[in-house]
Amino acid sequence: MMNVGVAHSEVNPNTQVMNSRGIWLAYLLLVTMLHVILLSIPVLTVPLVWTLTNVIHNLVMYLFLHTVKGTPFETPDQGKACLLTHWEQMDNGIQFTSSRKFLTISPIVLGPES
Repeated sequence: MMNVGVAHSEVNPNTQVMNSRGIWLAYLLLVTMLHVILLSIPVLTVPLVWTLTNVIHNLVMYLFLHTVKGTPFETPDQGKACLLTHWEQMDNGIQFTSSRKFLTISPIVLGPES
């Protein structure tokens, strides 16, 4: 059966976005790019840049994953996705998937700078 006018095959694309090909690399490149941009500001010291990178990253990820509810896509789930954050929608709510582990470990690895 062919679905005319449907751009994706998932009921809710938010559930699988972190499993998309290349998304982890893009995530790491964006964090690296943020760090390099902050390093290019001459008045900032290297320890301050690490701190700013960590704080900005954690703030953006908190807002994106844990406060914004719903989905930018029209989903046929009768509004269930409108009540869930992206973290709750990710991997259809299954805990301890590789995507969730990656997103849990990344701020820990980014954080401790001594």
